[in-house]
Amino acid sequence: MSAVKRIGILTSGGDAPGMNAAIRAVTRSAIFNEMSVKGIYRGYKGLITGEIEDFKTQNVSNIIQRGGTILKTARCDEFKTPEGRKQAYDRLIEQDIDALVAIGGDGTLTGARIFAQEFNYPIVGLPGTIDNDLFGTDVTIGYDTALNTILECVDKIRDTASSHDRLFFIEVMGRDAGFLALNGAIASGAEAAIIPEISMETDQLADMIDNGLRKTKNSSIVLVAESEVTGGAMGVAERVKKEYPEFDVRVSILGHLQRGGSPSAQDRILATRMGIAAIEALLDDQRNVMIGIQNEEIVYVPFAKAIKNDKPINRDLLKVLRISSI
Repeated sequence: MSAVKRIGILTSGGDAPGMNAAIRAVTRSAIFNEMSVKGIYRGYKGLITGEIEDFKTQNVSNIIQRGGTILKTARCDEFKTPEGRKQAYDRLIEQDIDALVAIGGDGTLTGARIFAQEFNYPIVGLPGTIDNDLFGTDVTIGYDTALNTILECVDKIRDTASSHDRLFFIEVMGRDAGFLALNGAIASGAEAAIIPEISMETDQLADMIDNGLRKTKNSSIVLVAESEVTGGAMGVAERVKKEYPEFDVRVSILGHLQRGGSPSAQDRILATRMGIAAIEALLDDQRNVMIGIQNEEIVYVPFAKAIKNDKPINRDLLKVLRISSI
């Protein structure tokens, strides 16, 4: 029998579509298993300041279709200090919260790992990030919806690129990961993707132009992952203006559009499965693990692995893009 009688749930870092579906699943699964639930607002910041309230099943009614997170989210510098984490721990004890479910990306899980080690406290993480950059899970909550948003935007930009014979560089999110750029390029029929994973190996811009961008097409669309390594869409466009002045270049930065919107069916199902699995993990006395999905099966990934290991890009997809864009 698990010692966990009351759980706390929070969302932290950048929001991702499907977080609400995860909050709903965690809350209802806990209640189903006769636990009580506390919703913690504004992530680790709200944990420190005590923005905590009881959650019943009606608190999570009618939220599965909503983007963002009803629990709000915030960055929290205080949680990066031992004093801040001690305050957070005191709040959890004060509120009789026996375990925590934290939904977020790399920064969220890094904070959870440090906290769990310092206080020997049970935490289960859910991978909520559009970047899809957490090791140990095939997909993260929010990635599929963001990909579909990129698709919609690129389809619209293509209309104007074709009308004006222009080369468009479209910047997508992903921080240091090219999953959105590469898969977005394949799905939208873009001519190329410039991603951080291979920037050290090859001059992606020169390769792209030498491989026939100038020879076969008047208008082209290239997706660029936002990253210091790639220079982002602005950096790439500046280089083209200098080195290939014959191109009429335009830049479009999709920015926070990618984070918003109603989650796709895939993200709602994924978030629901992972939310229920989080409670099952706690019932099973698992701690300090991230819930992942591999080959459609739920897996438990130790925080250390999920955070420290870089998630590799599928190299076959580079070839798929190159062949399909000639």
